Amino acid sequence: MEEKNDLSSISRSRSVAQMAEFWDTHDATDFDGQTQQVEMSFDLHIRHHYIAIDPDLLTKLEDIAQKRGIGVESLANIWLQERAIETKP
Repeated sequence: MEEKNDLSSISRSRSVAQMAEFWDTHDATDFDGQTQQVEMSFDLHIRHHYIAIDPDLLTKLEDIAQKRGIGVESLANIWLQERAIETKP
């Protein structure tokens, strides 16, 4: 059975905060021999749109979303989509 290692391979950190502190004072190029190339892809077509929501309404949405086990953004999108379908232009 493989032993789990909770330490970061280079910074030897156990938390994101410790890693951040380490990389604030170190340069990644100093560790070229200890790194490996990885493939990554990004969806650059994803867009975020921000709208103002009354703080009291947001609190209610957060409570409902938490009880349903979903994110507040998901709940708002579901409800807005339902309302848009119901409403004829």
